[in-house]
Amino acid sequence: MRSSGSDVTEALPWLRGPADPTLESDEVHVWRVPLRARDSEIPELWRTLADDERERAERFHFSRDRVKFIIARGTLRALLGRYVDIDPARLQFCYGPYGKPALRDAPGGLRFNLAHSHELALCAIAQGCELGIDLEYERERIAIEQIATKFFSAREAAALCGLPDEKKRAAFYNCWTRKEAFIKLLGSGLSLPLDGFDVSLVPGEPAALLSVAGDARRAARWTLRELKPATGYFAALALEGHDRQIRLWYWPDIY
Repeated sequence: MRSSGSDVTEALPWLRGPADPTLESDEVHVWRVPLRARDSEIPELWRTLADDERERAERFHFSRDRVKFIIARGTLRALLGRYVDIDPARLQFCYGPYGKPALRDAPGGLRFNLAHSHELALCAIAQGCELGIDLEYERERIAIEQIATKFFSAREAAALCGLPDEKKRAAFYNCWTRKEAFIKLLGSGLSLPLDGFDVSLVPGEPAALLSVAGDARRAARWTLRELKPATGYFAALALEGHDRQIRLWYWPDIY
């Protein structure tokens, strides 16, 4: 199924991922990864991490957060290793000025992006196409309108505040994940501020980048898609260009 501007990506099925995935030039693969593993699997995932990743893991105060980081990064390496046929421990990452990771000497222009929240991670992979992905777990206590007024654009805040109360929470997470996914695609940190571009947010309407710095024509360079990986989670995928086929995989089993 090929995505178009009006397709609802959340309606696509999440299928069990292949052991040896093949990525076509017009595809984007999104992997859903549970942040849990058997105790016996953690040492193997740890083995594949680079020194800087191990240092980051050791900085977590709580062991549960350390383990989730090891699973997320170790599984990312396992996934990428399958695509490029390289031992995950031999993969080398480089980082942009704001920390966006990339494969060093990536074959075929392979690009990826990782997000994780609560008990779940998402990894998006494509060829020759910059991309960003964001994932958020829904939390009960959050000052929706105050955060929207402070961080969202005026257009977005007005749209959210004008909705019925029962739709505001979903609209908030729609907006937040779409904005974060686009920022991650650009790899520019907050050099483009969160209120410097507009995204759609009304629940049930297609995800879309509406304008960048007030320019709708500039926004047409990119695509936004809403994802629904599991109950209680909100997610968005931002892509450079259009007409990419999106395939949703799960690894190895979740929910």
